[in-house]
Formats: sequence, C-alpha cells, structure tokens
Amino acid sequence: MYLGIDLGTSGLKVVLLDEQGALQAAEHVPLAVSRPHPGWSEQSPHDWWTALQQALDALYERCPCGLRALRGIGLSGQMHGAVLLGAHADVLRPAILWNDNRSALQCEALRAADSGLEALAGNRIMPGFTAPKMLWVREHEPGVFSRVAKVLLPKDYLRLRLTGDYATDCSDASGTLWLDVAARAWSERALATCGLSVEHMPILCEGSAPTGTVRSEWCRRWGIPQDAVVAAGAGDNAASAIGLGAVEPGEGFVSLGTSGVIFLSTAQFQPKLERAVHAFCHALPHRWHQMSVMLSAASGLTWAARLTGQRDAAALLALVSELSPLQRHNAPLFLPYLSGERTPHDDPYATGALVGLLHDHGPAEIGWAVVEGVSFGLLDGWRSLDPPRTSGAASLSLVGGGGRSILWATLLATVLEQPLAVRQGGDLAAARGAARLGWLAAGGDPLNVFYPQEELTTMVEPARDRMQGLMERYAKFRELYSALRVWRQSF
Repeated sequence: MYLGIDLGTSGLKVVLLDEQGALQAAEHVPLAVSRPHPGWSEQSPHDWWTALQQALDALYERCPCGLRALRGIGLSGQMHGAVLLGAHADVLRPAILWNDNRSALQCEALRAADSGLEALAGNRIMPGFTAPKMLWVREHEPGVFSRVAKVLLPKDYLRLRLTGDYATDCSDASGTLWLDVAARAWSERALATCGLSVEHMPILCEGSAPTGTVRSEWCRRWGIPQDAVVAAGAGDNAASAIGLGAVEPGEGFVSLGTSGVIFLSTAQFQPKLERAVHAFCHALPHRWHQMSVMLSAASGLTWAARLTGQRDAAALLALVSELSPLQRHNAPLFLPYLSGERTPHDDPYATGALVGLLHDHGPAEIGWAVVEGVSFGLLDGWRSLDPPRTSGAASLSLVGGGGRSILWATLLATVLEQPLAVRQGGDLAAARGAARLGWLAAGGDPLNVFYPQEELTTMVEPARDRMQGLMERYAKFRELYSALRVWRQSF
C-alpha cells in the first residue's frame, strides 16, 4: 500500500493506493484560513498537524490492514507558504500563505537589490512567493526573524512532525525564489537578498527520492511499518500532474480549485517572465513545467454563493444552469481578482468587480458572471503559455472541485478551444500523485506506477456554437481590467 498526504488551503486529504494503483480509502479534514487584515492569509502549522492526525486516525479505523501494509508515503502541499521555526523546531508565528499579498513593497525591494534574481529563479517576483514574505518578516517582525533557524514549506512541516527530518523537493522549492531552477539547487545569492543562507533551508531532494521514515511513536499509533519510506513529494500542482500521469512534454491539466492553474510539462527549463508565467521544476528528475496561475478560481464562486445567500457553490451553479443563452449573454461581467492576480497581470493590487448590474439580475446571473470571469482569467493564462506552440498538446485533464460541474467544464473547453478530460477522482489528483511518489521512493517501477491511469469519466468538447458570443464578452472583459486599473491608480 502507498499513502498520499495532500495539505491544501481549505483542507487536508489522505489517500491509500494498492499495488495496482487503485484507490482503497480516502479521508478529508477541512481547514480554516485566518485573514487578520485585508490582503493577509495565514494558517497555524499546528492545525495542519492536528488535521493529519485526525485523518490518519480515521483511516486507521477504516483500513488498519492497509496502513500496516504501507511501503511508501508521499507528501503534497500548498506552495509558497512561509513556516518559520526556531532552534528547537518551535513555530515562531502563523504561516503566511500563498495568497497573502502583504509583501508587495518587499517585491520592489528585492528587484532593486538584485536585478538578476528573476532570471535566476525563472519567475517574476510576486507577493505570493516565499522570499518577499521573509523580507516582510525581517522588516516588520525583527524579533521573530532573529530567531529563525529553519524556513519550511507547508507540507515539509508535516514531514518534520512525522519523521524528524528537514527536507523538501525541487518542485515545491521552485516557488520560493531561492532556487536556481535550471540547476535544481539552492542559490546562496538569492537567499542572501533576504538575510538567509543555505543553513536555513531544508535538504533538497527530487520528488521521488526517499527522505526518511516515520517516527516510532507514530508507527505504533497507526500501525505503519518502521521501514516504510517517506518520499520528498511535490508542490500541489506538480503532485496533481503525477497523479494524472502528466509527465511528458506537452501533457498537462487545468485546475479549478481555490486558485486556478493551467499546467504544462516541459523537457527543459523554459522561463517566460514577460507574461508572468511560472517556470518550475517538475516532481521527477530532468523535467520542468510551466504554469499560468490565477489566485481566485472556485473560491470566487464560494464568495458569490455567500454574497447571494445561497447554501453553497453547488446551489448557485444549479441556478446558473437554468439561465437561457440570452440571459447569460446579458449577465454582468466579473473580474475575478479577489486576491490580486498573477498571470498575466502580476498585479497584487488588482481587485474583483461586477460590472453592468441591472435590476433584472439576480443570483443566477451573478453566478454565471463569476464562472465566466474565472474562465476568461484562465484563457488569459492559456494565451500566456503560447497557444500556437501548445495547441498540439494532448488533451488537458480538468481537476479541482470546480471541475465537477459539467456546465463549467464545457465553458472552459469552449473558451480554451481544447477538449478537457474529466477524470474520476480528479479532486484527489494531488493526493494520488503524492502516493505515487511514495511508491517510486519505495522502489516502484515507473511503468507500473503511472499505469493504469485514472478511469476517464467523460471527455468534454468545446461548444463551437457559443464561441462567438463568448469572445465578444471576453473582449469587454479584457478592456475592463485596463480601465479599472487606471481608475484605481487615480485614488
């Protein structure tokens, strides 16, 4: 058996795969996000560990024989978060998360300190990355900064609690701005811009490499064999790619989770700074990937459901499905920048907007505006990835909670002009990928690990007859960002 642990923003998931790669059990524990100030986003690492204990307790109760048969464990997690530890592994402050925008000024300071840092890291300096967060802590919480002995990424805090080891992987480390992504090694030069050194960093490994074993006390609690290896693992998107088998150049996926991502695997390091595309290491050796990232995707629909008094996002989608084509075409337009934006705007100050509201508009029209606006944001990202080069890629998979809606999947396939493969258990792709990395770390044959793929539940094709109307609205959507940016700057 192989265990996958996926630490997301809204919840922690664990899955158990058998030696054929089939899902045997899964558990989920929700997590809350603290927003003590506008633009801030934090979580307590202790809450992550409590959630993992709850999940494994439940898994042990359901499937004790499965945990006793474990050979490999893998970790996946939300990227970029800054977990600051003291000399005795004590947590010094809440973790600053990937969608926290407080460090915009520190981004400017980093660019001024080293004009070549972005080229080295292969990524634009953005508030979501770890480096500007640390610069913010150094400037605003010097007492905390002076006590920092180690800086970990979120999933690697769970590894520390499970194994006692300080380690991370190249894919997750790519999101810090401290990695020489081409060389797949920590950069002393980049770390020095934040007053840090390699000694503050965990050991760097490839995602499929073993990093240690589970401590005896946890082995006894959950029946885990002492020789079960823990893989380095991956950042959540690279782990999702492993879970979907998207490892060869041109293979990829679209993720409709809290954030929105389009991921494409590449054979080489291919940065594209001018369009705010991310270029990271993949979770396997000698592979990289490109990503377009938007900060609010399915979370935008959750916001809209709360705004309109609906029970949840699914209830709002049910109302949206009843709209006629004319009602959709006349709905307001929505800019989905509730947390700022990355690709292609690199604008931490961008804000959301509903434009064109009328008395006739109700929850359904607002819901449509949100799913359409998020889809248009992903189209911006897709075009930033250079569609002429990628148009011959294999069909993209669709994962994340938003991908369970056929209405939304069809809209996305239409605007991207790409068929989307909606796979069974796509919302567990990152956890499955983590388990597969644990399988590889335990000596698994890649041919067995990546085959068979998850069962294809449906292939969603573009609705060509809707393209013209959608592109008319997309043109207005594109104009709105520029117009409202000028308006914001006038204050």
